[in-house]
Amino acid sequence: MKTEILNAQIPAALQRAGELLKAGELVAVPTETVYGLAADASNAEAVVQIFTAKQRPRNHPLITHIGHLEQLERWVKHVPDWVAPLADAFWPGPLTLIFERHPSVSDVITGGLPTIGVRMPNHPVLLSLLQQFDMAVAAPSANPYQKLSPTSAEQVILGLDGKIAAVLDGGNCDIGTESTILRVGEHQAEILRCGPLSAADLQPYLPLPVSVPHSHTESVSGNQKVHYQPNAKVIICPTESLATLLQAAPQTTGILVYSPPLRQLDCPHRIVVAGNHHDYRKALYAALHRLDQTGAEQLLVEAPPRLPEWADIWDRLSRAAG
Repeated sequence: MKTEILNAQIPAALQRAGELLKAGELVAVPTETVYGLAADASNAEAVVQIFTAKQRPRNHPLITHIGHLEQLERWVKHVPDWVAPLADAFWPGPLTLIFERHPSVSDVITGGLPTIGVRMPNHPVLLSLLQQFDMAVAAPSANPYQKLSPTSAEQVILGLDGKIAAVLDGGNCDIGTESTILRVGEHQAEILRCGPLSAADLQPYLPLPVSVPHSHTESVSGNQKVHYQPNAKVIICPTESLATLLQAAPQTTGILVYSPPLRQLDCPHRIVVAGNHHDYRKALYAALHRLDQTGAEQLLVEAPPRLPEWADIWDRLSRAAG
């Protein structure tokens, strides 16, 4: 299969992407978080191809992306009262909500679970596509299973070229890591995947306390011990010991740092990122992709701050390190 590169700024290319999806093909699409590998969510045969292209186990549920709030009733059995305040505040945006699925929803999307994850992405290209074709798409990250999520069309091609019909190139992703996944129960709300929106962000819009379990066994996207991995081995290093560890490391070592004292370390494969959470998150996957392209066999990553707002970064790096 030849994978087409479609420029999202050209209306004919956006039309082509929609036609391919409607025909049952896979198209990688930009979102504000990471690129997603999209299939028409109403076409179970098309959705099955996602698992084949990614080599993803069939029992791992997919997130369904909608273009407007009225579509929600097509995918969920009942829209609870707690949804409206969250949707008003955070949709479109990097928030995935867990619902009881509509009886008509295919097991292929939900991994056989009675629930479904839904979000409305905040990317003008994807929103336009979903609204123009009045469709929803099932879309995990557009990468081989357990590998680094892509934040550019070029990164999608590195992992999936020849395995999907097209990539809709909408530029680099603004956020850079996957959405927050929230489940609201009878007595509490739980963040099942840390993301750009924290418990503190969500709490004002919910009548229940929001918790962040240290670990859980719920089947949601990204909840595998090994995930988000570059080809090189990732080692998370305390700031105070990274320079010493680098001295004893082989030449095929790369480093990812943010602290001023470490920015001048002598290493041929060195990337320096910003020390604030927002910019670090946006740069993280792209930096790991770049270090992978150098041929480095191991990556020493400076440990990020141990602060609540950095929970999503710790989650991604811990899984990348396995």
